[in-house]
Order: sequence, then structure tokens, then C-alpha cells
Amino acid sequence: MKAFVAGVGMTPFTKIGSEVTYPALVEDAVHAALTDAGIGYPRVQRAAVGYVFQPSAAGQRALYDVGLTGIPMVNVNNNCATGSTALVLAREWVRSGLCDVALAVGFEQMTKDAMTGGSAKVTTVDRHLGVMVPAHGWAQDAPVTAQFFGNAAREHMDRYGTTAEDLASVAVKNHEHSTRNPLAQFQRPYTVDEVLGDRPVHGPLTRSQCSPMSDGAAAAVVVSERFVEEHDLAGHAVEIVAQSLVTDTPEAFRSGSMIDVIGAPMTRRATREVLDAAEAVVDDLDVLELHDCFSVNEIVTYESMGLCAEGEGGELARSGATTYGGRWVVNPSGGLISKGHPLGATGIAQCAELTWQLRGGAGERQVPGARLGLAHNLGLGGACVVTLYRAPQDGRELA
Repeated sequence: MKAFVAGVGMTPFTKIGSEVTYPALVEDAVHAALTDAGIGYPRVQRAAVGYVFQPSAAGQRALYDVGLTGIPMVNVNNNCATGSTALVLAREWVRSGLCDVALAVGFEQMTKDAMTGGSAKVTTVDRHLGVMVPAHGWAQDAPVTAQFFGNAAREHMDRYGTTAEDLASVAVKNHEHSTRNPLAQFQRPYTVDEVLGDRPVHGPLTRSQCSPMSDGAAAAVVVSERFVEEHDLAGHAVEIVAQSLVTDTPEAFRSGSMIDVIGAPMTRRATREVLDAAEAVVDDLDVLELHDCFSVNEIVTYESMGLCAEGEGGELARSGATTYGGRWVVNPSGGLISKGHPLGATGIAQCAELTWQLRGGAGERQVPGARLGLAHNLGLGGACVVTLYRAPQDGRELA
């Protein structure tokens, strides 16, 4: 049974510390998604709500101001892949016949304290640290995630000759894309020199190559094929053609490679499963939203997905093949680096962007003729979700 995205909504992604509460963020995003789908909240039969830093059962509280309808509700936490994991659940409910209308929501109000990781004896990235620390040591002055990705960047440079300018070019592209996105946290362009001259974070990575802490929410209404037919939504609903959720295997840790530690094996596997299921290849894709939590991860993801050969991601980033006028447009939203990265909301924000793109309603950032879109949402600890979307089959309309 097929599943479709009938409505999407998201709030602006903003700097942390605003007065707005997470129920208010969720209410805005959900109302936008329901309006887009042309339904009221009572039509929703199940909900999956994703977040990382709020307390247990925050999903219920997040939706109580939207409606108290007694539906089954599942709280989801899968680190940075949380939002797309909620979307996986919504799609599975619809495809299994459990319901015709499911809601996937992601939100976050982040804090600096939450991002420190605390001093627990057991952490979700023990295996990852077991590879990194013996080889690269531990830096007291850098976030652990920046250390993982900064060390992977150094490895990529040493192994393949990737340059600091290659890494910076990813940030330049995504910051430029965000100038066309009114919902993005940052909306100004950067030059390569500005990126390279920005405050160092870890290794070759500077601040403007790293996703910021963000507040925000996003929502998607997932419906059955029957619902699409009964409500004449063929020209509006975007099909979720294929989807894969994978976790780490021993391959991530046995090689001693930081590129493997940051999720390249998961990305390869999930991409292969999705493209095989859809009988598609990467050359069929038009627009992609990739998990560029740090600039190096976009380069590694190019290679893991097969957009280029291993070691050629830096060259691809420089070539212009992943922006307007190139072979693909990658992260037209501005990506995590510039749009922002409220962890629980990121995967569903990717869904929203691709839904708008595939309907032809993305405004100034529209990718001409986009028919197939792919989203990649990665969380260390670990999870990776890859989702393939297809444009409405009966024409286009604005989101």
C-alpha cells in the first residue's frame, strides 16, 4: 500500500533562547500541515512525535493544545534522525492499513547544557569514542560531535587530498541557498575566505561549517492512497516511494576510520536499499536534502550515496554540480548548516522542503522540473533514514 505526504508545515528555525514554548512551536507547525492537507485535527488517527531534549511524554503535551482526541501517540528519540524516524512510523502505520491519516511531528528547544553530553558513565557514543580517543585524543574545548566530524575531515584530507577550501565550499553553497529561504536561521551569504577565517571549532572546521543550536518544529500529514483518491489529492500529495531506517553494524567501528564512525556505512546501506526498492539510480534524482551537520558530512555523503566515487566528494563540491545549474541541487533549504538544526525537527523539515520542491512551490529556491527528491537524515549513536519522494502525478500546484 502506498503512502503520501498530503500536508507539511514548519516554523522558522531560530537561535535558541526565545520566549516561545515548545507546545506553541508544535501548534504552529501542525496547524500549517493540517491546513496544507485540507483537514482538521480530528481526522488524524495516530501521531508520532519526535524530540531529543524534552522530558518523557513531551509529545502528548506538545499536541494537547492542538486537540485532545485520545489517539495513539508515540514519542520518538533517535538523536539527529529523530524527525525522520517519526516519519518512518507514520508511513508504516498507513502502509500497514492501521490508519488512513497519520501525523509525524518533530520539535526542539535546545540548550547549551543539553549539548554538553553530561558526565554519565555510559553514553550513546561509547563505541564511537572508543575509535576516536585512542587515535585522536580528547579536546576539552570542543563539542564531542565537532570532534567526531572534525577528525573525519582531517582523515579525508590526509587520505584523498581534500582541501580546507573544499570543505568551505559546502558551507558557501548552503549559506547562499538559505538566502532564498525565509524560514532559515541564517540568511546571509558567506565567501570562502569568510568561512575559512571564521572562529575555529575543531580541526579544519570553522563555526560557519557547523550546524547551530536551534529552536523549531515541523510536521507532516501522511495519508493512504485511498485517502488521496477520496479527497482528489492526486495533484497535491507527494508519494513516499521508498524509505529505509538503518543502524550501525560492526563495519562502523572495526576499520578505525572516523569516516566510518560518522555514519558512512549506514548511509551506503540505507541509500542502496531505497534506490533498489524504487528501481532508481542517483542520476534519476533532481533535488536532495542531505544531513550536513558539518560541512565534511555533505562531502562524505556524496560519496556514500554514489553521487561520486570515494575520495571525489571535495572535487564534486567545488565543481558546482550540487547547486543550481548543476547535476543536482543539494540542500536548497540551506541545509542544517544554514537553515538550522533543532534535532527533533530536522528530518521532517527535510520532508517539508522536498514536498514544496516537488509540488513546484518552493518560490525563489525552486529547483526547475524537480520530480524525484531524496532526504538523508543521520544520527550518531546511531541511526540513518533515507527517504525517496516523487512529485504529484497530476500536475503541479503551489505549496
